[in-house]
Amino acid sequence: MKFSKRTHTCGELRESNIGKSVVLNGWVDTRRDLGGVIFIDLRDRYGITQIVFEPHYNKDTHELASHLRSEYVISVEGKVRKRPPETDNPKLPTGHIDVMVDKLIILNKAETPPFQIADNVDVHEDIRLKYRYLDLRRSNMQKNLLLRHNMYQSVRKYFDEQNFVEVETPILMKSTPEGARDFLVPSRVHKGKFYALPQSPQTYKQLLMVSGFDRYFQIVKCFRDEDLRADRQPEFTQIDIEMSFVDTEDVFEIVEGLMKKLLKEVKDYDLEIPIPRLSFNEAMEKYGSDKPDLRFGLEMVTLNDVVKDAEFRVFKEAVENNGYVTGLLAKGCGDYTRNQLDVLTDFVKKLGAGGLIWMRVKEDGLDAPVAKFFTDEEKQNIINTMNAEAGDLLFILAGPKLKTLSQMGSLRLEMAKRLDLFPKEEVWKLLWVTDFPLFEWDDETQRYYAMHHPFTSPNLDDVDKLESSPGEVRARAYDLVLNGNEIAGGSIRIHNADLQAAMFRALGISDEEANQKFGFLMGAFKYGAPPHGGIAFGFDRLVMLLANEHSIREVMAFPKTASATSPMDDCPSPVNEAQLKELHIKLR
Repeated sequence: MKFSKRTHTCGELRESNIGKSVVLNGWVDTRRDLGGVIFIDLRDRYGITQIVFEPHYNKDTHELASHLRSEYVISVEGKVRKRPPETDNPKLPTGHIDVMVDKLIILNKAETPPFQIADNVDVHEDIRLKYRYLDLRRSNMQKNLLLRHNMYQSVRKYFDEQNFVEVETPILMKSTPEGARDFLVPSRVHKGKFYALPQSPQTYKQLLMVSGFDRYFQIVKCFRDEDLRADRQPEFTQIDIEMSFVDTEDVFEIVEGLMKKLLKEVKDYDLEIPIPRLSFNEAMEKYGSDKPDLRFGLEMVTLNDVVKDAEFRVFKEAVENNGYVTGLLAKGCGDYTRNQLDVLTDFVKKLGAGGLIWMRVKEDGLDAPVAKFFTDEEKQNIINTMNAEAGDLLFILAGPKLKTLSQMGSLRLEMAKRLDLFPKEEVWKLLWVTDFPLFEWDDETQRYYAMHHPFTSPNLDDVDKLESSPGEVRARAYDLVLNGNEIAGGSIRIHNADLQAAMFRALGISDEEANQKFGFLMGAFKYGAPPHGGIAFGFDRLVMLLANEHSIREVMAFPKTASATSPMDDCPSPVNEAQLKELHIKLR
């Protein structure tokens, strides 16, 4: 149907436009009929403008307006006027004016939507995803996607100013399964062979460094066929960065500049740089996490030296077996009931702990079921080391190092919730975590895996331990953490073919397997690979945090559910036999 091109958006008109003739296009947000006068809130992505149909002003348009319903698409022509005082709405940017309608065209009717197009509507997420095109009409969702758009532009502008080159890397690539499962794409032309969708552009960006593009970035789609969690998607977006002739400090400088720019533009927050740093060991010992939330204190305390001579068997065995005894001070919680303590004990047991040791701090020392195993001096040393005073409560766990520290880290977060320590206002706490272990041991398969990926360079001082003591080798790896969320991770890479081969051997990857999977990269290193390193941001998570959302699905246009399906278009779906035959595939 023919309609007039709009002269203004629905968020644009102000008192300075009073008396002007305008054309608006949009959706009917709400309709109110007050004594014969019809008020319509007309909506587009820019805002809402009230339009008015009066029978004495224009009888024909008023009659047509009586047929309008929610989500009808319309075009109106009319004159801007000052709103009557009783209808003034200072909450809206357009709330001091409305438009008296001379002409109305109904461009499209709409059925009653399955939920109200409004923010803060209680609708099950599966329904929202089934009708995502309606969900995206809500102002909050549009605001999130506009924020994402603006962050895209800021990122691109920043890296362009820093002399980076944006290079698109292939979506169809060689399958090199390391970590999560690949999504596989069968080849029609090459029978029995498959492409893989990239889990990241890791090998390609390293090849670009070999090619002489010393500063690369890309905002890129990545794909991982892994068991999903609430904050994971099978396809996600990274800000991918790689640089030649650099060390860790150079990467940090570039990333800190980006974060300073984004926080200023998005949140008007002046980030102080350099960003603080903790080693992996320090982060685990103080916070029980390699992505600690620093918006509150509640630091853990290592008690190994304090209890190493105690007669309490649990502590004694932990220290003798190179484990950890770690404590947490719950300020002012000495009056916790036995029931409250039992609930917290069950909490850590579900995490795999054998139990939770608690001690009440009294004026005359410690009150606890295990107090009899400690001398008065040992009790006082525990109190002093944990900086405790009468009325406080102490929690202690003991066992294998990382497992025990991680369990206490979870208890730390639980106590922060109970003590209401999370700030109500916006606080942005960034942290670099460095010196990760190069390998992590898997009890099930009885082998080492790369904690980051197999191209991460070991600390040069630890190279001689690759074969003799791989568990002690530190990586030249680093993560960037924001408010307890890992938002980026990277490393200085291996650029020497011999060192890369040694890394593969340490991971139990044979020369034949390494050549089959990564021969193209190893071959490239033989032709002069520069020292290089980089980092990749989880862009969806970064947008989520800056949008103050709790799920990345709230900042993605068309996400999948937690089970990796799309209710809107019924994806994944079956394909017909002819397509399968063309791809040389038979289903069993």
